[in-house]
Amino acid sequence: MTAFLANASLFSSSFLSATLLPGSSEALLVTLLIAKQASVFALVTMASLGNTLGGLTNIIIGRLLPLKQQGRWHQKAITWLNRLGPAALLFSWLPLIGDVLCVLAGWLRLAWGPVVLYLAIGKTLRYVVIAMVTLQGMQWWH
Repeated sequence: MTAFLANASLFSSSFLSATLLPGSSEALLVTLLIAKQASVFALVTMASLGNTLGGLTNIIIGRLLPLKQQGRWHQKAITWLNRLGPAALLFSWLPLIGDVLCVLAGWLRLAWGPVVLYLAIGKTLRYVVIAMVTLQGMQWWH
């Protein structure tokens, strides 16, 4: 496998993983790191970029939803998200919850700049931690 194919595969997997579609970009990242198919920096960058763009897709979907009130659980989520603001998107990497946070951030029409910043930080930190743990584990194993 070439480095280009490794990076393109990881980008695609991480993009799909961030949308409402199922995916497991973390497993692919670990596999590519162990196989040494591309540089660590390139793999983490591609995973972060794809996952951030996937999260932005969910935010755009949220912006397309009409602004109307829902049930009581919905109001609690909105109150929590309004209190934290765009910083709540630091948790956008969490399975299922992250997708909902992104859609709600779009639905609430939170400002683009802070949304993109916190979304990218949250998504990138996850892949950095996964890469560090994988590389450390590889060192221990040898």
